[in-house]
Amino acid sequence: MFTVQNEIRLDRQEECMILGVFEKPIKFTGAAEAADNKLDGQLTELAKEGDISSRKKAVTRIHTLGRMGIKRLIFVGLGKEKELTFESLREAFGKAFKSLHNAKFTSLSVALDTFTAENINTLDVSHALGEAFALATYEFAGYKQKSNEVERKIEQITVYTEHEAGEISASLTVGHVFGMATNSARDLVNTPGNLLTASDLADYASQLAERYNFEAEILEKEDMLKLGMGAMLAVNQGSTEAPKMIVLKYQGKDEWKDVIGLVGKGITFDTGGYSLKTKAGIVGMKTDMGGAAAVLGAMEIIGETRPEQNVVAVIPSTDNMVSGNAFKPDDVITSMSGKTIEVLNTDAEGRLVLADAVTYAKQHGADYLVDVATLTGGVITALGNDMTGAMTNNEQWFEHVLEASFEAGEPIWRLPITEKDKERVRGSKIADLNNSPGSAGHAIMGGAFVGEFAENTPWVHLDIAGTATTSSSSDLGTAGATGIMTRTLALLVERFSNEK
Repeated sequence: MFTVQNEIRLDRQEECMILGVFEKPIKFTGAAEAADNKLDGQLTELAKEGDISSRKKAVTRIHTLGRMGIKRLIFVGLGKEKELTFESLREAFGKAFKSLHNAKFTSLSVALDTFTAENINTLDVSHALGEAFALATYEFAGYKQKSNEVERKIEQITVYTEHEAGEISASLTVGHVFGMATNSARDLVNTPGNLLTASDLADYASQLAERYNFEAEILEKEDMLKLGMGAMLAVNQGSTEAPKMIVLKYQGKDEWKDVIGLVGKGITFDTGGYSLKTKAGIVGMKTDMGGAAAVLGAMEIIGETRPEQNVVAVIPSTDNMVSGNAFKPDDVITSMSGKTIEVLNTDAEGRLVLADAVTYAKQHGADYLVDVATLTGGVITALGNDMTGAMTNNEQWFEHVLEASFEAGEPIWRLPITEKDKERVRGSKIADLNNSPGSAGHAIMGGAFVGEFAENTPWVHLDIAGTATTSSSSDLGTAGATGIMTRTLALLVERFSNEK
C-alpha cells in the first residue's frame, strides 16, 4: 500500500502527485519547487492568477502536458500555516483522496514534506495521511447485484520525504490501522439486523480474538442464568435469537492490574419492545449496536499496535423484540449486581444490558470503565448530531477520555449527574431503581442509571445516539455509520499506557 522514498523523481511515470500549499504568499518548496522549475515557472504564474488555490481543503488539479513523468499535480490548500491543525490536515487529505478515488486512479504519490508546518511534524502528517486515506475512500459494499465492470481503486501510494523512511512508514501504517479499524466498525453498524445477530457479533469477536491472540469468553443464555444476569435476560425475553455476553481480554502488562474496561451496547435491532417505536422511529434501529462496533474497532487497533496496557472489552448483545414472552412495563427484574429494577419503559433497554455488562467487567478486574452506547434520543435534543454526550463519576478519568477524544477528532461534551438525578433513578416505590424516570433530562437519566452499577469505579459514559450515524457524506466518510469512538477508545488505551 505505502512505499516511502527519499529521492523524488519527477520523470517517473505516475498518474498524479499530491502536494500541499499554504496561504499568502504561495511559495513552492521541495517537490513543488522542483516541479515548478520543470514547468518553467508556470506553477508560480498559475498561483498568482488564482488558478492554484491555497484555501483550506481546496483541491486543484494541474495537468503537466507531458513535461514530466507525473501526469497530474494535485495541489491541496492548507490555509494559513500557523492555523493548520491535525484535524484540518486530515480533512484536507480526505478531500483530496475522495476526489482521486472517484476519478478511478490506481496509484499516486504524495510529497509529504510540503504538508509539514510549525506545529505539525512529519510523523503527524504521516499518521493523518494514512488515516485519512482509509476513512475517505470507505464504501459499504451493500447488497445490490454487482456489474461485471472491474473496480478500479487506489492500491499503491508512494510517499516522498527527506526524513527517515522507517519512522515515516511506521507512522503511515499506524494511521492506516486507525482508519481501517474505524471502517470495520462502520461495516458492522451498516449491516442489517437479519444479517448481524448477537451470534454473528460473537463470531466476529471470536475471529478478532483468534487473529490477535486475545482471550475470549462468550457467555450463552444458560451461563447468564447461572450468573444472575436478570437485566440482560429480560431484554432478550421476547427474542428467538440467543443472547451473547461477549468478552475479549488483552493483557499488555505482566500483571493483570490497571485494567481498562470498554463496554459497548450491542442491541442488534431495537423495536422498543412493548414501548413500541413509531413506524418512522423504528427504521435504522440496526444501528443500535454502534457502541459494540466502536469497542470491537478499538480492539482491532489494540491488536495491531499492542500497547502496554491491560484491557477487557465486554459487549452485551441481543435484539429487543415484541412477543408473548417479551418483558413488559411494570415488570421488576433483578440485575447481576443484585439491585432490583422496576421497568417503566421497555425502550430503555440499553441501560439494562449495560448494567449487567458493567458489573461483569468489574468482575473481570476492570479498574476503569468507559461504556459506549447509542442510548437516548435525548442526547440528540441536547447536543445535536455532531457532539457525543458524556457523563462521569470521576474528574481525573474523564480528563483522560476528553484528551483522547480531542486527539481523535471525535468531540464530546459533558452533561452533569447531580444527587437529584440519582434520586430520580432511585425513585421506584417497589424496587431499588427504575429504568425511566421520565422525559426530562432523558440522556442524563440514562447515564445516571448506568452509573449506579459503575458505583465507585472511575467511569465515563458516552452516548453516541446522535453521532454513530450521519445522513450526509463528509471529507472523511459517507452517509451511514461513522465508526465514532473507535479511535477515541484506542487512543485512550495508548495514552494511558504511556502515562502509567
